[in-house]
This record gives sequence, C-alpha cells and structure tokens, in this order.
Amino acid sequence: MTGSGEATGSGEWRGWRAATQAALYGASGEGATATPGVTGATDVAGAADVAGVTGVMRPTGATAATGATGATGATGSGGSAEGFYRRPEGPAGHFRTSVHASPLFAEAVARLLCRVDEALGRPESLDFVDMAAGRGELVAAVLAALPAGVLSRTRAYAVEIADRPEGLAHRIEWLREPPSAVTGLLFANEWLDNVPVEVAEVDAAGVARLVLVRQDGTERLGEPVSGADADWLGRWWPPGGEEGLRAEIGLPRDLAWASAVACVGRGLAVAVDYAHTADARPPYGTLTGFRDGRETAPVPDGSCDITAHVALDACAEAGARTAALTHAPHPLAGSPGRCATGTHPGSRTITGPDTRPGARLLTQRDALRALGLTGARPPLALASTDPVAYVRALVNAGAAGELTAPGGLGDFGWLVQPVGIPDPLTP
Repeated sequence: MTGSGEATGSGEWRGWRAATQAALYGASGEGATATPGVTGATDVAGAADVAGVTGVMRPTGATAATGATGATGATGSGGSAEGFYRRPEGPAGHFRTSVHASPLFAEAVARLLCRVDEALGRPESLDFVDMAAGRGELVAAVLAALPAGVLSRTRAYAVEIADRPEGLAHRIEWLREPPSAVTGLLFANEWLDNVPVEVAEVDAAGVARLVLVRQDGTERLGEPVSGADADWLGRWWPPGGEEGLRAEIGLPRDLAWASAVACVGRGLAVAVDYAHTADARPPYGTLTGFRDGRETAPVPDGSCDITAHVALDACAEAGARTAALTHAPHPLAGSPGRCATGTHPGSRTITGPDTRPGARLLTQRDALRALGLTGARPPLALASTDPVAYVRALVNAGAAGELTAPGGLGDFGWLVQPVGIPDPLTP
C-alpha cells in the first residue's frame, strides 16, 4: 500500500500497516503485502483481483487484562524480534477475551457447531476451524463440550502462526492456513482487529493522508490516500474535511475475511470482534495498544499488542459476495419460498443483488442468548432444595452476565455468514 515502502530501517518512517505487521508477527514480515494466515481468491467491490491475499493470524484480542511475563529478543523497549504474538507468555499474558473469561463461551460455540452439524445433515466428517487460535484454548474447550456423537465425527483445526503449544491434544491439527473446502464451522474470535491496516488522517487542507510512524510511535503525515484505499474510504468511512479526523482503512480485513469464507465449502463462518458500522464510525479512529494488562499507546516495536476496531459491515459485504459466487440462497425446511436471510431483533442482514446468502451482524449478547446463554439468576427456591446446584447456577449466571454485559463483551459484534446452509442462529 502507499506509504508502507517509504522506509526500511527500524527508526525510519513507514505506514501503520507495515509497522504493525513487523511488530506483531516478526521482522520477516516487514514490508510484505502478504502475511501468514488465510489465502484464497474472491471478488470484492473495490478490489478487482484479490487472489493470494493473506490475512495475519491474531491469537486473541483485548478486553480486560491480566499480568504478563517478560519478552526475549528485544528490538525496542521490551520488544521482540520474533513479533509480539510469538512471545512465550502468549496473548493471555496481556489480556482476557471471552474465551478466557468463562468456559461458557466455548460451550456456546460447541452448541453452535452442533446446530451447523444438524443443518449439514450430520456429515460423516464435521470440521471445526479455530482461526487465530492462540495457544489452542478455544478449540480444546469446544471439543471437551461436544456430545460424544458429534465429537467422534469432528476434525479440529487450530490456525495460528505461533508454534504448536506443548500438551495440546494430538487430534487437533495445527496449521498456518485454514484447510480448503471446510464442511462445518470456521470461527474467528478477535482475529480481524489485528489484521494490520493503514491509518488515514485529514490535513489542514481537508485532504486524507496516510499516517506514517516510526518504531518509537512518533507519527507524521505522508502522501494522500489513493487507489483502492481511497475507494474503500469513500465507500465505508469518509473521514470528512475537518483537520485531525482519522480513519482506519479496513480493506485488508475485508480481503482476509473474504478469503476465510472462501475456505468454507458448506457450513458457517463467524467473526467475533469489537466493531463499528457506517452509522457510528469513531471520528478519530480506534488504534490502540495493550501491554502487561493495561491499555497503552500503540508503539510498533514488538512490546505491545496493536489493535483497532473492525468495520464489520464492510467485512460482511465482502464475505457475502464470496459466498454468493458458488451458493444460491438456501431454502429453509418447510418453506420453499423463504431463504436463509431472515433477521431477528438485534440483528441486521447484509443483502443485495450480489450478496446471497445473507450475512448478518448482531451483538454477542444476542448471539449468545440465541445459543441459550441468558445470564438469568437461578430461582431462590433452588437454594433450599439443592444448595450446591444453586451456587453452581449462580456462578454460571455471573459468568454469562460478563459475556453478555452491555458496555463490555456483550457489545462485541458477531458477523455470521452461512455458506450453503440456513443460518443456525435464526429462530
């Protein structure tokens, strides 16, 4: 992209995309336009040819945080020559996600996989793909929560650039890219927010320019945004003419998500992330960092996570176009004229002439409630009849409450993209 090739040294200027790529995933990715992750070809508005586009694997994301151990191989203040996500403590050493918050999250994903299994007609082999698998926490917990009849047919894949962790079950395949022709569920929990993107800022003349950054986090404005980046901004995030307004150019995330959807032959692709849509873009962007349990300034030296919220509506359109290339709308059972693009309260369907079957955006709160996770307190009478069960149910209610809480994890976005099946989250 424009601006990313303006420098090669550690103290020189480059675009945020190249700087983030090197900081998170290692110096070997510096300056590259393709990084370890998903590959594939699709057709996305604003990018005529995306064959071979690759998205990086983000192990997990950031909401609340925990403590961390030190890094090795410093490139900057506390940085790592191998990249932030290859550090030995793993992402859980710096922040918590829904996966770490409660086993109830993995149990809900297991129920979703079972619904996908039913929609597929209980195939002989059922795939579960955990994108940006971190240390394999989610995929292992999902397998543990599956009923025996589904577990025996499930092939589990963890997609991650870091090395396979010790002690992970042998049945879980550890890959750098998702398998092709997935039949089942591809689940990407807090992956897209760490696919590196360029940052644009409006200058005094009202022109959107690329933001360049040095390894110590110092910024300056580069050349005007042009080409496919400018097209994406005009379509999805026009920054306006006021000096200082910023936008994160989400085209690489659209392409990464479209490539992931292209790997699903039949089944469901789900992306979960903190997100925004066109009706409420943040005027100054969302780029930030996380280090040792705290939010911090984003410094691309390998010492911290660098993340930005996702324009999930743009990703939804890209994924829906990909699914539409090979799959017509899927009729719902018992209703020949009705296709799997319906909605329920709290969701929006992304549809159009070329976006079948429909991709849906909904909050994590609504998605988990659709999967039976309500956070409701158990009846007080249970405390008298079965105190142990009451305490257990009370603990689960608290955990479910955290996963669905307004202003927290419950506000995360879920992008749900069926491929050749009805939407398993539609009532």
